[in-house]
Amino acid sequence: MISTLLVQYPWFSPAVLALLLITGPLAGAWLYGRPRITWALFWISLVPTLLLALVPTSREVVERCTVGWTLPTFGRVELMANVILFVPPVLLAAIASRRPLVAFLGGVAGSAAVELVQALTPALGRSCDTNDWLTNSIGAAIGALLAGAAIWAAHRRPARMAESADQPALP
Repeated sequence: MISTLLVQYPWFSPAVLALLLITGPLAGAWLYGRPRITWALFWISLVPTLLLALVPTSREVVERCTVGWTLPTFGRVELMANVILFVPPVLLAAIASRRPLVAFLGGVAGSAAVELVQALTPALGRSCDTNDWLTNSIGAAIGALLAGAAIWAAHRRPARMAESADQPALP
């Protein structure tokens, strides 16, 4: 169903990615210093990821794992969607923990765990795919980089406010 939607509207995934690239650092800077809200949003952001990866389908798995390395492009809607899927959780985990590298590694490991579960559980009707792991890892890297930008902006904000407080008011 989601694949059909993405094929019908191929502009959707790039638009969502652009939205994340623009709003991610801004929202992250605002969330910095608000760990409770950020962790809550992190757990909420995992729901679509887990549903899309682990809810059983009615299809029969022909092969357990597909090995291939294809970089996502705007024309490959499913690969682009896999990138987008991991940006929000890693961004939020990195902001909440203040550790973008740890969040990135967690995203990469989480994606590998999902692929392992899909490989070992044929009843899910899903097969593991190294392309999924690769594109999820790219999304995790984007999320970590956006979090790094947000953390940098959050640290710069007090300095800018202090500088403006020292400036005399204009007449």
